[in-house]
Amino acid sequence: MLVPHYRMPRRGFLQASDAGVVAAGLPGLSSPVRAESGTGCDKSVLFVLMSGGLSQLDSLDPKPQAPPEIRSEFSTIATTIPGVAVCEHLPLLAQQADRWSIVRSMSHHEHNHLLATHVALTGRPTPVPRGASDLDRVQSRTDFPNMASALDYIRPRTDGIPTGVSLPNYYIEGPLTWPGQYSGFLGPKHDPWQINQDPNDPNFRVEALSLQGGVTQQRLQSRRDLLDQINHPAQLQSDRSSCSFVEQQDVAFSLLTSAKVTTAFQIDKESIETRERYGRNKFGQSLLLARRLVQAGVPVVQAAMGHVQSWDTHGDNWGRLKNTLLPQLDRGLAALMDDLASHGLLDQTLVVVMSEFGRTPKVSNLPGDPKPGRDHWAAVYSLLAAGAGVRGGQVIGLSDGIAAYPLSRAWSPADLCTTVYNALGVGEDVHLMDPLGRPSPLLNGSVIEPLYSGREA
Repeated sequence: MLVPHYRMPRRGFLQASDAGVVAAGLPGLSSPVRAESGTGCDKSVLFVLMSGGLSQLDSLDPKPQAPPEIRSEFSTIATTIPGVAVCEHLPLLAQQADRWSIVRSMSHHEHNHLLATHVALTGRPTPVPRGASDLDRVQSRTDFPNMASALDYIRPRTDGIPTGVSLPNYYIEGPLTWPGQYSGFLGPKHDPWQINQDPNDPNFRVEALSLQGGVTQQRLQSRRDLLDQINHPAQLQSDRSSCSFVEQQDVAFSLLTSAKVTTAFQIDKESIETRERYGRNKFGQSLLLARRLVQAGVPVVQAAMGHVQSWDTHGDNWGRLKNTLLPQLDRGLAALMDDLASHGLLDQTLVVVMSEFGRTPKVSNLPGDPKPGRDHWAAVYSLLAAGAGVRGGQVIGLSDGIAAYPLSRAWSPADLCTTVYNALGVGEDVHLMDPLGRPSPLLNGSVIEPLYSGREA
């Protein structure tokens, strides 16, 4: 039996609660799915997602000796890791390489954006037939929950701080909502909190954390007290929909009364100098906001660089990388790492910079487009990891001479998800019940031990 999907209309919630709050962006509700409890941990994870697919050959795994139809148009520059080079358009990353582990042997089998996104964020394939169309692969309540959602279920919070926040884009392409971005069969109650606004906009303001005019914190609390009297437990037991309303009210009240969360979104409190260091663009300011959310105690933060600034470089691969994508990534990551270190957060924050896959070694051209590009490629790709005990200044894994396949042990998205859960203190005994009532282990891969030991398996 599938988990029912309950989504509260915004107007209905406001009328039911009369709390004078705006509920846009709050997760919905569902019946719980049983799971074993995990262990506690104070660490956070910050995902930097380059949706579309970062070209490994033009960034972290250049092959300057490859044939002309393979190699990048970019030159390479040395890093602080002896003998290791990266693309010339990542100079700040090259200087900070002693903080990062570069993994060059990530691999899986899904070359489609939707399927690969689900694999990347959940460690599981999407539950659709192989021959299905993209319309059948869109986000569904039969999907496996992503990491923020699973953590919210096994370790629910009561302090008003959301377990997961994703910003500034929801991955939607035309009618297609990419799977893997939310809680799937755990139900909408455990969806990460999604921010769909540009933090670089001077008018940036998260409405769900704003009180309507004339509603003070004291008045809000008095309304909460009244609602508690109205929402009598005996009535709620016999009325499931009413219980759902109350759970939604609890989320809203918790967020509104959490000073940490409210303050975290006040990005205009940062100095002009700090904002400039990140870059005054959507991606740079999203990384700055992500740092503020980590500082506020949000366990899982996802900063997305995609769609509007997509890494899906079928055409004009080198122009887009050189002029926009790589410079913004380089500048934003350098500022992020400096800030996490200066705020004492780097030791407790695992930072993962990743795509759903890489790009083809062979250069191609879209019909009618004179500017060459690269297509989807999941057989081998690269990612970055730092913080929370990860050893910096190392390369893990080796690809072949054209960055097409791993020559050393391949690491999968399941391994990455298991590594993240391990960093968050989630035990191996945690199981979720899928929609068919079958227990499924949450950790379905191996911890990428070389990240911590510095020794290849």
